[in-house]
Amino acid sequence: MLFTISARLGGSGLDLDSFEAVKGAWQAGILGRVVAYDNRQREIPANLVRSLRWHPVRLASFLQTSHYYGAKKKYLDWVCARDVARRDFDMVHSWSGDCLRTFREAQKRGIPTVLEIPTWHRNKGKKKPALTKSERERDALPLPRRWFEQLPPTRQQILEEYDLADVILVLSDCAADTFLAAGFDKERLFSLPRGTDIERFTPGTLPPKFRAIFVGALKKRKGVDLLLETWHDLALKDAELVLVGAVHKEIEEYLARYGGPSVRVVGHVSKPEDYYRESSVHIFPSTCEGSAKVTYDAAACGLAQITTREAGDVVLDGVNGLVVPCGNKEALAEAIKKLYHNPQLLASMGKAARERIVDNFTWDHYRQRLLRAYEYALQRKRGTSQSA
Repeated sequence: MLFTISARLGGSGLDLDSFEAVKGAWQAGILGRVVAYDNRQREIPANLVRSLRWHPVRLASFLQTSHYYGAKKKYLDWVCARDVARRDFDMVHSWSGDCLRTFREAQKRGIPTVLEIPTWHRNKGKKKPALTKSERERDALPLPRRWFEQLPPTRQQILEEYDLADVILVLSDCAADTFLAAGFDKERLFSLPRGTDIERFTPGTLPPKFRAIFVGALKKRKGVDLLLETWHDLALKDAELVLVGAVHKEIEEYLARYGGPSVRVVGHVSKPEDYYRESSVHIFPSTCEGSAKVTYDAAACGLAQITTREAGDVVLDGVNGLVVPCGNKEALAEAIKKLYHNPQLLASMGKAARERIVDNFTWDHYRQRLLRAYEYALQRKRGTSQSA
């Protein structure tokens, strides 16, 4: 199998997800090659990993972020497409936006392809024309400018990746719904929720003070603006909101307007588990996620959570937390008040949260599911070939 990703192998976030996936393939004896932009782990043998750390695109690092990362993705895709053309692979696993040429090459050779989607379908469940007004304007630009603006993967390129993939990995029911809304056959989708490290993320004790925590980038997409406004209006006595994550410029005005003595901004930290263990509840009212990694980590730390369906499927409403409608300030306020006034419910939900993670969402569970996804992709490819 060839595994490709325009991130690093080993670290945090997508870097960790890619490592756990590659680890599963390596343990199963099916890993042929990994191509990534750096190798920050020592468990997978180095001879199986090609690092593009010193890639020529580094010379273009002066570009704005989206265009620089777009150039990196295109270079990765070019390298991996050449690998598929030259080497004998039985499967390719890559990420949305990273693999158009690679999947085209794989299709020519009848090689099964598995596409991982970090969030939702690019159209987010909405009906869109083949080309939007802004996309038509982009395509009408003079050639040098048009080429530059197409460095980030375009919607059309990502949609073609979807069409080329034999199996699409989706992180949650909400993510799957966006593909079904776009007319995708349910049989092409494979549910693959994430995992977490239950040895690292362990329960603490409920603090004497009601302490709500949010972990993640502080931006509107994750509902931080709504959370700040709701918290300010509730004005709970002897309660604190702790925000752990990098502050994006778009949220600064909300911090200025709704912050105060009961709101503490910590910033990005390397050990969020220390903050989970000192908290009462994790609040994550995101508007768009695949399946937010922080919800796994918080649950492993024994925290009840208040989330949205858009944040993923870790929280079962009324069992290990409360699920509120996305963007609904009144519902969010009621959920916070319910847990604020019911410490016994808070404790029982926290216990259920830890149990659900241990029983369903360790990295071992993730790797087992991923191997089943690979088997499923092979079966689908064989079935398609026989029917053809």
